[in-house]
Amino acid sequence: MAINVKLPAALVETAKRYGSIEHRSVPKQIEYWSQIGRIAAENPDLPFSVIRDILVAEQEAPVGEYQFG
Repeated sequence: MAINVKLPAALVETAKRYGSIEHRSVPKQIEYWSQIGRIAAENPDLPFSVIRDILVAEQEAPVGEYQFG
């Protein structure tokens, strides 16, 4: 369910700049940052590179199990 949220203009402008680099919309960029923050808060010892790998893995299509043939 989508809801409207008031955000500071500076945050929206920053999300627009970063989002354009990664080809994300402003809402998707803010969602991405939110996911990073959630993972970091739940796993404070993880480096950003591992968090980024987790997010990339979540976006990948599932691969079928190996079939012996």
